[in-house]
Amino acid sequence: MIRVAIVDDQPLVRAGFGAVIAHVPDLELVGEAQDGVEAVALARRTRPDVVLMDVRMPKLDGIEATRQILGDPACGDTRVIVLTTFDIDEYVYASLKAGASAFLLKDAAPEVLVDAVRVVAAGDALLAPSVTRRLIERFADGAPVDDRALSHLTDREREVLVLVARGLSNAEIGERLFVSAATAKTHVGRVLAKLGARDRAQLVAIAYETGVVRPGTPEG
Repeated sequence: MIRVAIVDDQPLVRAGFGAVIAHVPDLELVGEAQDGVEAVALARRTRPDVVLMDVRMPKLDGIEATRQILGDPACGDTRVIVLTTFDIDEYVYASLKAGASAFLLKDAAPEVLVDAVRVVAAGDALLAPSVTRRLIERFADGAPVDDRALSHLTDREREVLVLVARGLSNAEIGERLFVSAATAKTHVGRVLAKLGARDRAQLVAIAYETGVVRPGTPEG
């Protein structure tokens, strides 16, 4: 069972997500919270596998709540999916930096939500290229180039970082580099370790912050 917590200040939204989870055999709802303060307490108490986290909330917003949950050993290996109402939202980029593993629009289809929960619970990050690229290109525009953070990467690992930042899966990276998906996964793992990143979502933020990928650059 994948244990899920829902955090949103709107009761109807919580009820809607809860109804979706209730009808999926491998998902279990372990609690709800209506603000960031309650969210942190809930995560410490129930140690869910995945938290569905709203961004704009009273008392403590979803970004800071995400940062506190992911930085607290008492919360175990909890991962966070950030929920946003708009596909252009300055808070989403900050959420990725805070350690969120994925983000979804609140009007996503139920099957998309369920798939996201499963992917994140399995330890991966969910980055939809069509949304990720627009958000990060908008809010990372003008980021200074700083190669110091990337000095330990090989040329191949740097190339892999670029492809991750563009939203490619391990299989797609393998195809692009003419290697197997397993080899691509190994490369991604090494990049994660060298950069001290939690998951692919943070690699995207690092790639744009350091200027390895620039807004508007072609994919090649």
